[in-house]
Amino acid sequence: MRPARPDLAPAADLSRDEMESLQREIARCATFADDFAFDVDAVGGAADAAADGQSTLDAHGGDADGSGAPDPAATDGDASPDERPLVAGVDQAFLDDRAVSAVVLLRGSEVVERVHAVEPLTIPYVPGLLSFREGGSILAAFERLERDPDLALFDGSGRLHFREAGLATHLGVVLDLPSVGVAKSLLCGRPHEDVDGRPAGWRTPILADGDVEGPDGPLDPETVVGYAFQSRQYDSRPVVNPLYVSPGTRVSAETAVDLVERLGGEYKLPEPTRLADAYADEVKAEYA
Repeated sequence: MRPARPDLAPAADLSRDEMESLQREIARCATFADDFAFDVDAVGGAADAAADGQSTLDAHGGDADGSGAPDPAATDGDASPDERPLVAGVDQAFLDDRAVSAVVLLRGSEVVERVHAVEPLTIPYVPGLLSFREGGSILAAFERLERDPDLALFDGSGRLHFREAGLATHLGVVLDLPSVGVAKSLLCGRPHEDVDGRPAGWRTPILADGDVEGPDGPLDPETVVGYAFQSRQYDSRPVVNPLYVSPGTRVSAETAVDLVERLGGEYKLPEPTRLADAYADEVKAEYA
């Protein structure tokens, strides 16, 4: 999958002012409303796959380099596999001064493709500028996909960002791909309700605060820029913190959290990004 807007791709050699200016342009190009062709109700199947132990590509005889095909006999409920959208999970691992970017592509519960790229890191981590550190490696991995996803879930923020242009928004706009950011911590914004100790399935809107600005200035403080979503709680463990879900582009905040819930499995993370996380660690171990 090649970028639709290579002119907006993150470049690590920009100055900080230039990076922030590019992010404002990304936010201007982003669409924080539903603009996709797939049926939201057709997304899912990950929970069944996790329970059956079918969520890994190796279960279907795939290759570690990203090639492989689904088991033609496997199905998800009553829907044909061809009726389900292709969902990409994206995550990173790090090896010395290199980023290991992994993309795992699922149709329902079937892992149909895995690809990765390993690229040098040229700038340090700076809150709010993650796409400039890791975006090049992620785009290199997407270029190795043989199929174009219908949706991507990124391990990082989307609209929940100082300039409405987190990793999921920036790369979603560059790829012109409906995208969702799934972050483990809150970069900015304020939860409508206290998030501590909530039961699995609970959610509350994240509203814009003084740290969130659009391309033309501060947002209305009642603007919903994402959701806190309590994906799991476990009786045997201390309280699990929520996920912070936000639209990347071409998805609304409400649909973004619905999609993350539908793509949940037995773990805190949605299955696409959980599998991408595991694959990134697998690749890292091979390089190490």
